[in-house]
This record gives sequence, C-alpha cells and structure tokens, in this order.
Amino acid sequence: MVRPRFAKLPAHQQQAIVQAALDEFAAHGFHDASLNRVIEAAGISKGSLYYYFDGKEDLFAYVARTGLGGLIGQVGPLPDLGVGDADTFWSVLEDYYLRLSKALLASPQLAALLRVWSAASKNPEFQQATGDMEQASLPWIAQALEVGHRVGAVRNDVPDTLLMAAVLGMGEAMDFWLMAQQPDDEELPDVIATLVGMIRRTVAP
Repeated sequence: MVRPRFAKLPAHQQQAIVQAALDEFAAHGFHDASLNRVIEAAGISKGSLYYYFDGKEDLFAYVARTGLGGLIGQVGPLPDLGVGDADTFWSVLEDYYLRLSKALLASPQLAALLRVWSAASKNPEFQQATGDMEQASLPWIAQALEVGHRVGAVRNDVPDTLLMAAVLGMGEAMDFWLMAQQPDDEELPDVIATLVGMIRRTVAP
C-alpha cells in the first residue's frame, strides 16, 4: 500500500509522481511499465519510489484510485435517489452513470489505465487492490439499495447482501465491457440505458 510518508510530500511532488505513473501505465500497460521511466519523468531520485510505495502493484492501484476519485470529483456526488418514485430512482441513476461514462471517455489516459486494470484484475498480484476497490464501493451501493427499498425500486424478497453482490458483479462486468467497446457520444446514451435496464430488471420488485 501507499506509505504514510507519501502524504507528507508537497502536493506538486505527489502530482508529479502520479502523473508520471499514469503516463507510463496508460502507454505501456502494467507488465511493460518501467518504474525507472516513472522515476525519471517525476524527477525523483533512483529507487526513491520504493520509499513511498511497496511496489509497482501498489503504485498502479493508487494511481487508478486517484484517477477514479478525480473523475467522481469532476462529475459530482451521486444525487439524491429518494426524491420521487421508482422510475425517478432509476432515471437519476442512469443519468449519473451516463455523466460518469462521458467523463471517462473524455479522459483517454484514465480509460486506458482502467482497461489495463480490467486485463490484470484477475492476477493474484492485484487481488488485494481489487478487493480494496470493491470494499470502497459497498457503502454507496448499500445506501442506494436502502433508498430503493423505500421508493419501491428494489425488491425485498432476497437479502441485501445478495443484491449487493449481484450489483457489484454486474457493474464491474458492464464497466469493463463499456471500456472495451468505447461507444461514441451518440451511441452512449442508448448503451447506458440498456446497461442500467439490465440491473433494474435484476433487482426491481
């Protein structure tokens, strides 16, 4: 994992390391990426990267999480899902997913990085990082399900833990498929509507 001493670096030095790593991973993938090139591009001393990260896997995971955090910060938090009925609930989710997808497609380096993640996610080296990413998404999925129950958008006949597992698995598969297909701006709304419709048919009453 990222070491606490990384957080003590000045913000511009943190950003230089993250940007250099993003450039390298997006251009060369994970296995062909060179930490020496990252070190050179970031302008830090040779080997000092290991002072901040345990290894290439940790650096990759940190850059991916940072990129996703920036994407969500750009789009904004998930809007209130409880402002209407079941149709409104799903319409708000669909609109948010569409905005996230548009922002991702407008960030080709981040999209390339996540495609690398998709290809490497089953590698044992990434199991911890993948698990951390999933755990980070569970609270907002749980919150969405709770609101969905309240407005009649989510079924009550199966445990929420099963619904969460289903949504997480479908969401991961859909995100990876979407990144591989790379639909254009005109196709994207229909694609997102189809994907959200699949989740709705799975978890709706």
